[in-house]
Amino acid sequence: MTAEYFERLWQAVTTGDEYAAGEVVVQALGAGLDAETVLLDMVGAVQRKVGHEWAANRLTVAQEHAATAINDRVLAGFGSVLPKPREHRGRITVACVDGEWHAMPARLLAEVLKVRGFRVDYLGAQVPAPRLVAHLHRTGPDAVALSASLATRLPAAHATITACRAAATPVIAGGAAFGPDGRYARLLGADAWAPEARAAADLLASPLPRPRAGHQPLDDLPHLADQEYTLVSSTSSALVKAILAGLEDRLPAMREYTSRQRQHTAEDLAHIVEYLAVSLYVGDEELFTEFLAWTAEILSARRVPAGSLLPALDLLRAELHDFPRSRAMIDAARVRVSNALSS
Repeated sequence: MTAEYFERLWQAVTTGDEYAAGEVVVQALGAGLDAETVLLDMVGAVQRKVGHEWAANRLTVAQEHAATAINDRVLAGFGSVLPKPREHRGRITVACVDGEWHAMPARLLAEVLKVRGFRVDYLGAQVPAPRLVAHLHRTGPDAVALSASLATRLPAAHATITACRAAATPVIAGGAAFGPDGRYARLLGADAWAPEARAAADLLASPLPRPRAGHQPLDDLPHLADQEYTLVSSTSSALVKAILAGLEDRLPAMREYTSRQRQHTAEDLAHIVEYLAVSLYVGDEELFTEFLAWTAEILSARRVPAGSLLPALDLLRAELHDFPRSRAMIDAARVRVSNALSS
């Protein structure tokens, strides 16, 4: 039964019919599907498929945004078709890390927690740490559920986790940014991690222990003392310009690029530098190599030569000749991309 309603919801959101999408959800609930199944195995699963189809170049950016907006509106009306749950399990604040616009995972968790009887303060996308901490002091929740989808938000997540714990509020982290096994959640000091909404709600059924005072961010990441992260992140614009100029010398066809093509290339290079910086921050070269492998797949799906990544990495490595950790990460990523291109 769930599969039937999933397909109907998929058709509705991908054809831009928000009224049909709302009707499918109402009908699924009326047919006996429980609220969590509708939220996670229909709405959440459709949203994941939207992301996969965009990555495979079978949905445009505009179609992806439209589908996400429809799912968001479906969730906005979700509470009106359910009886109000009786709150009895404590209060949870749900928020996205500052700079994180992908709010759907956090929104789904908030709805699941409400269904399970929690009082939920859903703060939405990109919540600055000071605003979040002010909210914690005002409301005194039992925990913060912090969401981040993009790994480039990990430094901001670290600052937010540290601030919440300093306010004596435990943090449960979730979202793709924290790694498939939650390694970055643990590294950055979160009190708990969950791979998806049901697991998070299960963990929050028992109170998380209150954090101890006195913890410092550098305790988690002693490698930051070498300043490579700070220097790479602060010079990212100059690095992108240098790589772009070098690519024009190595790849003459780039000289004929339109301004739009140059802009897209510069954006891709900026993402590469940004992911290198965050990999330096967490001290994990796998994060950078996985991103480059994913980028190669995205470029290939869009019929852009993924081989252009190799000279870009070479140029970046030359710019960072005094940065041993950076060069080691670039070398590992180059091997990964080369192997992917030859397979």
